[in-house]
Amino acid sequence: EVAYSQSTGQKEQLSRCLQRGIRRVQDLCKVLQLPTVFEETAVSYFQRALQHPSFHLVSLEKKELLGGCCVFVTCRQHSWPLTMGTICSLLYAKQELFASVYLSLQKELELSVPALSLADLVKTHLNSFRLFQHAADIPAPFVEDKEKMVARTMQIVELASETWLVTGRHPVPIVTAAAFLSWQSLRPAARLACTLARFCKLAAVDLPPPAHLRLKELLEILRRMASQLAWLRVFNMDKKTVVKHIGDLLQHRIFLLKNAFCLEDEEEQRATAPGRGSPGSPAAAGEAAQEEGCPSGGKRQREGGRGPLLPPCLVNPRKRLRTAAPSASDSAITGDEPISDSEIEQYLRGPEEIRAFSKAKAWS
Repeated sequence: EVAYSQSTGQKEQLSRCLQRGIRRVQDLCKVLQLPTVFEETAVSYFQRALQHPSFHLVSLEKKELLGGCCVFVTCRQHSWPLTMGTICSLLYAKQELFASVYLSLQKELELSVPALSLADLVKTHLNSFRLFQHAADIPAPFVEDKEKMVARTMQIVELASETWLVTGRHPVPIVTAAAFLSWQSLRPAARLACTLARFCKLAAVDLPPPAHLRLKELLEILRRMASQLAWLRVFNMDKKTVVKHIGDLLQHRIFLLKNAFCLEDEEEQRATAPGRGSPGSPAAAGEAAQEEGCPSGGKRQREGGRGPLLPPCLVNPRKRLRTAAPSASDSAITGDEPISDSEIEQYLRGPEEIRAFSKAKAWS
């Protein structure tokens, strides 16, 4: 027999933790139907991670998530559209904990991970829909051409990206809401009565909870765009009727968005321009007369409460907890407050003051 300290390690067996982790990575790759190359890369990342000192003393829960992070990194490096939410749902893990382990893995192993492509994610997500083939449980008016739906969904997702609806958010609810709007707009007469929940049920896909909020935000953007088209301004646009004109809105998307920003800039310039502050001034009277003569002037700016295209976090900010106001006794200065060393050093300007301070300290 050869002592362990004298062995070459060639016949050394893998630890149980490493064996369980490798099996977990392999099973996850099989569930996701990933190629063999992906599985081999993910296993190699997992072995490297367990050998790294940073992951020796982590909790068992984080070690179990480490395999999912390796699979996630591998998919991102090969431009395979896989979201963090999908991995977390398969591992029954919290996204916050998974994200922390993923960032640690990326930092310690110095892995280069490209950003997720929304175009690939849209195509992959729509591939799982059951609305592209006739079936017994799907009404005939609900079946749609795959290429048309993918193209229009991509346009709506690009619109959402240009209007701050994608930044910092999970992409699947946005893609689901965009797919629902594109599906409705292609044949609105037969599909306007269908709800988002029924649409996801017919398509055999899960309905993410934030999808209703993303749908509401997209409809609000579309309504604001529709209010700036001349041939749609005469109609009273709501969330039902605006869907019928999504094709026209997407066709003129760049102009409508640019016009929305220009209108806001004009309002700011008009409010800050000199000589227009008082209602009774000649400039203000002339401007009012000009707005009366031009129906697309003041009337267009007054209707709808038009504002800038701001991120949702600024439009609907989270409510902050109110802090209790300090009492009079707490805010009163008594002279017994502690003074830090850094604050004392601020008053010592030169060597003479330092010597004087040291002498005074010696006598105290």
